[in-house]
This record gives sequence, structure tokens and C-alpha cells, in this order.
Amino acid sequence: MARDFTKVGVIGLGTMGAGIVEVFARNGIDVVAVEVNDEAVERGREHLENSTGRAVARGKLSDEDQSALIARVQFTSDMGNLEDCQLVIEAVPEQLALKKEIFAKLDQIVAEDAILATNTSSLPVTEIAVATSNPKRVVGMHFFNPAPVMQFVEVIKTVVTADDIFERVKGLAERLGKKPVVVGDKAGFIANALLFGYLNHAVSMYESKYATREDIDAAMKLGCGYPMGPLALMDLIGLDTAYEILDTMYKQGRDRLHAPSPIIKQMVSAGLKGRKTGRGFYTYAAPGSSQVVDDAQTPKPEGEHGLPLRPISRVGVVGSGTMATGIIEVFAKAGYDVVYVARADSKVEGVRSAVTRSLEKAVQRGKATEEERDAALGRISGTTRLDDLSDVDIVVEAVVEDLGVKKVLFENLDEICKPGAILATTTSSLPVIDCASATTRPQDVIGMHFFNPAQVMKLVEVVHTVSTADDVVATLQDLCRKVGKHPVTCGDRAGFIVNALLFPYLNDAVKMLEANYSTADDIDTAMKTGCSLPMGPFELLDVVGLDVSLAIERELYLEFRERGYAPAPLLEHLVTAGYLGRKTGRGFRTHA
Repeated sequence: MARDFTKVGVIGLGTMGAGIVEVFARNGIDVVAVEVNDEAVERGREHLENSTGRAVARGKLSDEDQSALIARVQFTSDMGNLEDCQLVIEAVPEQLALKKEIFAKLDQIVAEDAILATNTSSLPVTEIAVATSNPKRVVGMHFFNPAPVMQFVEVIKTVVTADDIFERVKGLAERLGKKPVVVGDKAGFIANALLFGYLNHAVSMYESKYATREDIDAAMKLGCGYPMGPLALMDLIGLDTAYEILDTMYKQGRDRLHAPSPIIKQMVSAGLKGRKTGRGFYTYAAPGSSQVVDDAQTPKPEGEHGLPLRPISRVGVVGSGTMATGIIEVFAKAGYDVVYVARADSKVEGVRSAVTRSLEKAVQRGKATEEERDAALGRISGTTRLDDLSDVDIVVEAVVEDLGVKKVLFENLDEICKPGAILATTTSSLPVIDCASATTRPQDVIGMHFFNPAQVMKLVEVVHTVSTADDVVATLQDLCRKVGKHPVTCGDRAGFIVNALLFPYLNDAVKMLEANYSTADDIDTAMKTGCSLPMGPFELLDVVGLDVSLAIERELYLEFRERGYAPAPLLEHLVTAGYLGRKTGRGFRTHA
């Protein structure tokens, strides 16, 4: 069906449009590339030459192939040259009136059987289609930036699109080596509908000064394996573009979580649109540059906070589970003496055996020497008595996520530990202040949220309460760096940084599935190939556990009372049915 596409047109030769031109030309298809005037045409030609030139320099394209590719492209400012194209795609700015005007003109130029496509990422395709005399032939073909690299393409079908039209466009996308997914005409489609709610939430977090831009971005890169942090990604997309997408999504769905954070519009009005202007959430070396340079918000170098640090040489860990075992290993490998407390002698021995196995694996893989293994094991001692923590400088508790259990533990630690000892909790969702209030030293209590597996994951969320002393925060930040971790600092509220940004996005994905807008497979494909995420939302939910995910989402909803955070009924039903993900063999998918 797709073989009849031998000549296509592309209108708009910015970064996205020029990229789409390259995609078609790379696949042997002749392209008519149109811009508004000769100057814009030349900029488009430069985009294509620069992009293919980089491919040549990297050895991914020969000089001959580059010449042949560029020869397939006819650059013009005359839309009349599109008359014999079998498909025309517009990639002009996200302005509905402009797109409708272009489609009305195209309708008079191309043949009756030609397909008209829009690359819009958020505007209603139906409204664009009705600007033509034959809306049945209009479809959305949403590429992702950079188009030559990104595999995902959303094919948007309206209520009037003829079945054979979107099938032909889907077949063409496959011919181009892309992974197309057919979706309905809803603002944001799949990828942007899920992505921009998350980005907007990150902006709100920054705007409220809950955490720094650097910590928000580092948290999502290190905690979730995302290729970019949300604020850096906003700068790459362009704050003006992001605002238009969010505004369109909000107007269509009236979901308050899509209402653009006020600071976005303020920054756009000030000309701070991201990389393209040289300044957005970050400052760049020049407009269009990706090189971040220091500015007034850049954190001071380590150690320049001016606060005296509390001495840490002996560490206590309470707990015997996977997380506690990993934390014990982290401190021991970093040269700290560690005393850990478990409930029974068998648990004490189990922890030591687990640490020994882990260190032995490191030796076998060449990541540690036998001497380092033996030294680390020599620093570890286990006990069943909390009283043996009386001389430690810091205690990290990693017991069950039950507030009652933790509060009783902190009452005991308060009585046992020496004055000035730091009491830390690894909770991922419970209020740290509730643990602190169980003691007579709330200034010494702090959250130290490791990620699983603690031996591998670099991120630690340092969570301060309204009572935590500044020197305790500084000491914990320093301690994290000394054990090879990257600390990010935030206040004491549900989800901290990572879970507060991650789980509403996962919840939105479940709602999208629940509404029968798309399938779990297509949504996962969209987020992995369209946004370069390491896992799709349903893959991740099955790994985390649907019961764990539901518990976190309930905590977020209770904390923020935000209607959009209310757990999707489908998630609750699956948990009720005992379908908890991989650990039970069935969640959103069935596992062997």
C-alpha cells in the first residue's frame, strides 16, 4: 500500500521540518521542501546540510550518499510545486489558524487522491481537516525530534479520516523504518499527553522552590534512568512550544494538571525560551548551544556552604531486608565501620551472608579486589540489640514501611543514641516529621532515601523537615558524596522528588488505558521510542508492583488533595484481584 509514495512535500523547514525531509530523502523518496520565503528556504537547506554533514563526519553516511540525498530534495518558496506530490506534511509553528490556512491552500493545489498530513503535537487534527473540502484525506503524522533518529511516529485518525488513508500512512511510516502507532484525535495524543503533565509538575516543583533545577533533573536521570531531566528537556523543546502544548491540552481536557505553570508564560514573555534563545531554566553558551554555563542559580562548589559538618566514622543500620543489606554494603565499602541490628540471630547471619555474596560477585567481576572485600567485611558487625547503637554517629533505619513501627523505633533510638547523633529514615513515602516528632531531638532527624538496589543506584534523596538543622543537611549531603552517591535535597512531603513526579505520570497512563484510548503495548512503545525512556509505564508498574504503586498514589492524593492524583480505578481493581505485577505472575501483562 505504501509503495505509491514516490514524491512527498514538506511545508516548514525548521528543525523538525528539515528532519522530516531528511527521513524521506534517506529512504529514496523525492521531496519538495517548502518555506515561506527564500531566506527561510536557505535556512532549511542549511539544516539539512548540517545534519547530513554530521552523519558523514560520524561515518554513518558517505559523501556520495549525502550528495544523492540532497539531490532528491527540491527547495522552494512556491507551494504550487507541491501539485504532483502524493503526500504533503506540514511542520509549521503550532498555530491553528496558520495550519488551517495552509491546508485550505493545499486543498486547491494537490491532486484529489493526495493525502494531507499535519505534524502537530497537540492541536486538533479534526479542526485542521475541516478547513479542506475533503477532510477524509487528512491525517496526523506526528514525528518526534530529532526526526532522523527517533523511531516513533503517531498516526492520528480523526472521526472522518478514511480507513485506507491512515493505513497507507502507517505503512509509509513502517517503510521509513519507524514504529507507528494509530491513535485518536485527542490533545497531546499518547506521548505528549503523558510527557507534558510530568514536565509541568516538575516546573511547579521548581517554581515553588521545593528543590533546585539541578536536583530535580538529577533525581529523574539517576532515579529513573531518564536520558534528560525534565527542566533540561523543557529547555530543549522550547518553553514557548511547551506552553502552547499544555495550553491546548488544558483547554480540551480541563485537567488542572495540564494548566501551564505560571512561570512558563512569564519566562516566554521575557524571551527565556530555552536553548534556542540561550536561556531558559538553564543558561547556555549561546543561542542554540547545548552547553550549560554557570549563572546566578548554579550551586556553590561542595564545601562552600560555610557550615561545620558533624563527624561521621561509625554508622548504624536497622533492618535486615534487601534495602538495609545494600546500605550496609555501601557504607562498609566506603570505609565506615557499620553495626547493623536485626530482629533475630538468623537474620543477623542472613545479612552477613548476603553482603558476603555481593562482595564476592564484585571480586569475580573485577570490580573489587579480595583485599577490598575482606576489609569491607571486617568493618561489619551484626547484633540483635538496639543498645549496641549507643556510640554510632548516624543511624539509618530501613525497616518496614509502617509509620507505627518507625515511630516506636525512633523513640528507642532517641533514648539510646548519643547526643548529636543523626537519626535517618529511608522511607520512600511516609512523613519524616512524624518520625522526628517521636524524639526529643527533631533537629537531628532527616530522610535518607536510597534507591534499590542501593549498591548500584547513585541517587539518594536527602529530605529535611521543618525542624532539621542545617548542619545535619550539610553533613548528610557530604556523607552521600563520600559513599559515592549523588544527593538531591528536598522538603518533607509525599513522594519527595522522584515518586512525586513519576507516579502521577504512571497513573495518567493507566487512565489512558482505562479510557480505551490506546493499548498497553502502544503506550509503552510511545514512551520508550518517542521519549527514550528505559521502560514503558506498564512495564515499570509491573516491575514496581501494582500494590506498591497504588499505596504511593494514595499517599500523594492524600497529601496534595489533587483530583488528578486520585488512583485510577483500573489500578485499584487489579490490586483487589491480586494481580500485582511480576511478583504474582500477572499485572498489566501476564508473566511466565
